[in-house]
Amino acid sequence: MIYTEYGKTGKKVSAVGFGGMRFDLSKSDEENAEIVRYASSKGINYFDTAPGYCDDRSEKIFGIAFKDMPNDFYVSTKGMPIQYDTAQKAKDAVKRSIKRLGVDKINFYHVWCLRKMSNYELAMKPGGQYEGLLACKEEGLIDHIVFSSHQPGHEIKHILDEEKFEGVLLGVNILNFPYRWDGVLNAYEKGYGVVAMNPLGGGTIPQHEKELSFLSTDGETPTEAALRFNIASPQITVTLNGFTTKEQIDMACRIADEGNTFEPYDLEKIKSRLGRNMNTVCTGCGYCWDCPMEIPVPAYMQFYNEKQMFGKSEEELKKELKRVCEWGFLAVRKGSAKDCIECGKCEEACTQHLPIIDRLKEIAKWESCIED
Repeated sequence: MIYTEYGKTGKKVSAVGFGGMRFDLSKSDEENAEIVRYASSKGINYFDTAPGYCDDRSEKIFGIAFKDMPNDFYVSTKGMPIQYDTAQKAKDAVKRSIKRLGVDKINFYHVWCLRKMSNYELAMKPGGQYEGLLACKEEGLIDHIVFSSHQPGHEIKHILDEEKFEGVLLGVNILNFPYRWDGVLNAYEKGYGVVAMNPLGGGTIPQHEKELSFLSTDGETPTEAALRFNIASPQITVTLNGFTTKEQIDMACRIADEGNTFEPYDLEKIKSRLGRNMNTVCTGCGYCWDCPMEIPVPAYMQFYNEKQMFGKSEEELKKELKRVCEWGFLAVRKGSAKDCIECGKCEEACTQHLPIIDRLKEIAKWESCIED
């Protein structure tokens, strides 16, 4: 197992982390706790959860597992600013998680699910969540205050520049890294801990291995390549995996042990493969950010990849669009697809020569359906 210092905290964490939102709920809490203990025996020492995960069973499952584990592990949990919007609510949430997890303190506590800057501003207001977390830190209930973001890289950079946190959790994988990598690099270069969630695109990559076979090299499956991309990256401190079986743990740990790092030229190679193998797919270069209507064109084009890459139906796309507009990378949008004035600046900048205007029109129709 690879162990790396989490930012400047002095804590050595495993490159593979256990993400606690995908437990098999058909099994008992004790059966799921056994998977956690197995991960610990394989060298995994970073365990991430949150209130509400797995029908609100996740923290309890970890608490059962921790009773019978060596004490050399780190636990991470979270709280949303919109839910804990006062210092007192934030402190109560921390104490509740500590009790459920059966630990003395939370090592890494996340200001959770920042989807737009207004979420961050809510957390940081006087008398708000961050103030409560600082009080918990002073009391020894939290070691490090960190944050979880679904924002584009430039907004993550803005938050990091204010130096209120010690690390960031964000969704990044082999398919979407062009959209998020500037945030990863900024955090890494400034000495923050970087934890990656959704390394397999929420299950998209294993479910579409045939379509993504071009990602594989040297006999790897696309799933293995995606895990290696995150786990072996020096810019990513911990890669969270939502384990449900011991076999999944074994695969992730094997990839960590092999430690075959993606170098900068590897990243460029992946970008070119995305373009060469799917020349109608947005590679997330970001050159089309400069929209006069403040439409997040790169984010919309990344979403449209769901149609181009996997042939999803219109109903599936509407459902996914609703999710990403409410909770995902499109939650930060100022302008919407319907606001396009067809000026053509995005298409002029597009390195893939994509019909962006036509795609925005199509997405605008889907958006009008989900808003009805």
